[in-house]
Amino acid sequence: MRYCRDLVRRHDYESYLLSQFYPKHLQGGYFALRAFFIELATVQDHVSNQMIGKMRMQFWRDAIKGIGEGNPPRHPVILALHEASQRTRLPAYHLRRIVDAREAELHTPTHLTMESLNAHAESTSSSMFYLLLSMLSLSSDTLSHAASHLGSAQTLATLLRALPFHAKNGQMIIPAEITAKHGVSQENVFRYGPQAQGIEDAVFEFATVANDHLITAREMFKDGTDGKVPPGAMPVFLAGVPVANFLERLEKANFDAFAPALQLRNWKLPWEIWRSYHKREF
Repeated sequence: MRYCRDLVRRHDYESYLLSQFYPKHLQGGYFALRAFFIELATVQDHVSNQMIGKMRMQFWRDAIKGIGEGNPPRHPVILALHEASQRTRLPAYHLRRIVDAREAELHTPTHLTMESLNAHAESTSSSMFYLLLSMLSLSSDTLSHAASHLGSAQTLATLLRALPFHAKNGQMIIPAEITAKHGVSQENVFRYGPQAQGIEDAVFEFATVANDHLITAREMFKDGTDGKVPPGAMPVFLAGVPVANFLERLEKANFDAFAPALQLRNWKLPWEIWRSYHKREF
């Protein structure tokens, strides 16, 4: 578990903060799933060409099969996943879906439409939330629908936060259907960053879509529970707190996604997560 925990702490500090709210006997499984997600998400950054990337993805596909057959490869994340699968149910379908989505990303790292990007979010972030709900032995249409929308919100917020990094590397993460609407030239964004014409309007629209998904996820709990998340599911939906926090900070920065303050860790976040957990809201 130590390897997975350290990997999550280094690469996804917000998810690391959420770990303490999971039952102690399932924290190993939580770190294994989050480490798996990080490993897949960073393949693209660590390979020199598509072929090597595809070979890495096949390794993970074979590893998932090995877990199901009780013969996992000697890799710390895979061994941790195998151990977790002995304690709780981790549907291989969702694990494979994440691998398939990350492999598709090797071929088409950007999206032309919001429909395409939402499908990608469903296959990555939302699938991770489905796995976490399954790990907690929770299942309902309400939880699944809320997790689906939270996954979309998280994906869009993550992309917005990474906009300066991707722009520096010549990649536009906001779909063309939005940038075209606001007359944004990708080349100008790569060259001039926040000074590029129309970029703040495009960021505003993109952030609005993310916020709409977050609101829809919250509204799933309005009927019967007064907007409160069931206590057992709260650890999963705490992931909405960092998303809401970033979107609020982005709004305060007048939707300048390049504002240096947005790249800094927010010292209030641990307290906001703790408060959210006890209020059963996100």
